[in-house]
Amino acid sequence: MTRALRLPLASRSAAFGAWLLACSVASVAHAQTRPAAGADTVALTEWDVPWGAADRPRDPSVAPDGRIWFVGQEGNYVARFDPASKKFERFEIDPGTHPHTVAVDPTGDAWYAGNRNGMIGRIDGKTGKITRYPMPEAAAKDPHTIAFDQKGNLWFTLQFSNMVGFLDKATGVVKLATVSTPRARPYGIVLDKAGRPWFNLFGTNKVGTIDPVSMRVREYVLPDERARGRRIALTTDGGVWYVDYSRGFLGRLDPVSGAVREWAMPGGATSLPYAMTVDDNDRLWFVETGSQPNRLVGFDPRSNGFIGITELGPRMPNTVRHMVFDPKTRSIWFGSDRGTIGRAVVPKAGIKPIG
Repeated sequence: MTRALRLPLASRSAAFGAWLLACSVASVAHAQTRPAAGADTVALTEWDVPWGAADRPRDPSVAPDGRIWFVGQEGNYVARFDPASKKFERFEIDPGTHPHTVAVDPTGDAWYAGNRNGMIGRIDGKTGKITRYPMPEAAAKDPHTIAFDQKGNLWFTLQFSNMVGFLDKATGVVKLATVSTPRARPYGIVLDKAGRPWFNLFGTNKVGTIDPVSMRVREYVLPDERARGRRIALTTDGGVWYVDYSRGFLGRLDPVSGAVREWAMPGGATSLPYAMTVDDNDRLWFVETGSQPNRLVGFDPRSNGFIGITELGPRMPNTVRHMVFDPKTRSIWFGSDRGTIGRAVVPKAGIKPIG
């Protein structure tokens, strides 16, 4: 089922087998629209994933051809959605993988994190062949979120292993760095212009980064000991932004001075901000998951103000855990615990990036 709304801004070696395309299902068109006028609108559309909400479809990634890859973490699959034809394709993977994230590289290959079997997998975007990259240490059990550097190599977090990993795409070699703070829980991850990964340390009040040459971890302490950053984003001026899931704040870390500035969420202390991304105008977007329905919220760092609230779906149990912004279509893509893949088209701001 397709749901479309227009709402005001204000308001993861082929021993196991190559691949199997299990099914290709067209979504049923059924639109629900709320009228809105003017340029300040977010156009929201959601498509029901045909394999059920209990599979937890999540962590989408936009391929060069415009198709959207995502994973069913509990359903143990990787899938692809074509927004043009409205068709879903499912790729069967090793039992027990339970992928957490998939990220598509510039060649169209899809890399997924084997969250429960300690591996990174790569699906050839043309042939569907799977290549497996096991972790080099038994202690590295749970690859989590993936990000690419400028050379197409992978950086990824391992939350409960308390590590961050690096996979050299050319050699397949995996290196691991252990976070010094116990139970720090590395979580969301992004790469800056210098090729340094930045990541949340969800188990403590810190943000981390790694020197890509020495693999040395540096930790930045956030002022409030209750702070728990869950997702992270970068603006073009070098600012490191995070959502504080525990306290209901948006925060900015200056990577040079270490200074932190925070803004209370519109939904307050119980807003539980989770998914986060940044658009091509350096506006931050995140989801308050403490409310039902979840709410997409924007923030403009120029005015230091929240620029809108958009309800995501009906009033029922739901969590949006990860989002990506596609500048070609000005679309934020997300998966939801309600069993949907969603797209929120945000308006062009008519302003330049701040960097």
